[in-house]
Amino acid sequence: IRVVRQSKFRHVFGQAVKNDQCYDDIRVSRVTWDSSFCAVNPNFVAIIIEASGGGAFLVLPLHKTGRIDKSYPTVCGHTGPVLDIDWCPHNDQVIASGSEDCTVMVWQIPENGLTLPLTEPAVILEGHSKRVGIVAWHPTAHNVLLSAGCDNVIIIWNVGTGEPLINLDDLHQDMIYNVSWNRNGSLICTASKDKKIRVIDPRKQEIVAEKEKAHEGARPMRAIFLSDGNVFTTGFSRMSERQLALWNPKSMEEPIALHEMDTSNGVLLPFYDPDTNIIYLCGKGDSSIRYFEITDESPYVHYLNTFSSKEPQRGMGFMPKRGLDVNKCEIARFFKLHERKCEPIIMTVPRKSDLFQDDLYPDTAGPEASLEAEEWFDGKNGDPILISLKHGYIPGKNRDLKVVKKNILDNKLAANKKSDLISAPKKAADTSNTQNEAKLDEILKELKSLKGTITQQDERISKLEQQMAKIAV
Repeated sequence: IRVVRQSKFRHVFGQAVKNDQCYDDIRVSRVTWDSSFCAVNPNFVAIIIEASGGGAFLVLPLHKTGRIDKSYPTVCGHTGPVLDIDWCPHNDQVIASGSEDCTVMVWQIPENGLTLPLTEPAVILEGHSKRVGIVAWHPTAHNVLLSAGCDNVIIIWNVGTGEPLINLDDLHQDMIYNVSWNRNGSLICTASKDKKIRVIDPRKQEIVAEKEKAHEGARPMRAIFLSDGNVFTTGFSRMSERQLALWNPKSMEEPIALHEMDTSNGVLLPFYDPDTNIIYLCGKGDSSIRYFEITDESPYVHYLNTFSSKEPQRGMGFMPKRGLDVNKCEIARFFKLHERKCEPIIMTVPRKSDLFQDDLYPDTAGPEASLEAEEWFDGKNGDPILISLKHGYIPGKNRDLKVVKKNILDNKLAANKKSDLISAPKKAADTSNTQNEAKLDEILKELKSLKGTITQQDERISKLEQQMAKIAV
């Protein structure tokens, strides 16, 4: 008899909330794309929905449960279906979306949610030549966003200036299934249709480690970084059995562990909690969530339990740790998408005590970024800034997303002027520059709209003159 090893997560149990705590009457997107279709944070749940003509997603304040009115405003600036969404880890009102229209858009959501449809993004990021199926924010640097498209290109953007700063366009010859940042955002790992897992240093633009045929089967794989630097993958065997595996990027020849699961054909989406080292596997089209604990003793990936329900899932959102109820010993909360609704599922460790359980809640990544975008692009690394959840998470004030478009001419002038600037005090120049740029933007906008008005009036005058001429005749 196999002795079950001791683990405080042995008895984690999942529970779906009551019906009135669900979000109902939502037409969940039907696009055939293997993303999770749902993103959540301590304030909002965002869900990609069916939209006629264009692409849209809903953003609901967490407390807005029950039936969602047909006329509820959406975020609807894309001209093609939305394929992926991701909340910014450093600002709970900022969300990025990737779409079939080849663009990435970053949106600022009002503090209390939408009262009108949102059609104007804070910034549009253009650079992909095919649909964009993956967006992922940098875990520790402010305003750094990664996108990956069906052009097999990964672009890393400075959202604060709207510029693509890193373009990885020759590292993948085939479709990219997913991309995952490591804990401090110094590396990414990718799973691709060519059955390779790659570990990439994005700033050096080079592959640090790769594994061919990580899983032999032809169906989609997933690869995510764990906090210790190992890589966890899901995929299919040659016999179409679902597999999971654990790899050490320093020696990729053989996996640390490889397990076969079952013969279902849905892609396994892994959700990882670095604080407890638990991985939750949600198969698209499955009606269960299985969870495993990763440890450094054999067999390394330990099966804990399965949460089962009747309905299959179309997608899944995963709440960051700071959005959980620590008084109820909640260690994970999922937002399961059905065809017409979103149902929260709460994972709890049964404890008798009402006291704060510090072994379940080590300090967790807070919303503060440890680096500015420029510092990261210059080669600096920063670990997540941790916060205690002892008294629950109290949200601070989010700083607004400001996008200062750089003028290309400025860069050329700056290059000539660099030598003069060294002696000048930098800070003062910076703030006045930003103000001037903002002013300039405003003036340019006004000019543009005036020009538009003039053009319209010109057309109108010429139409009226034509009508006059007809009557005169």
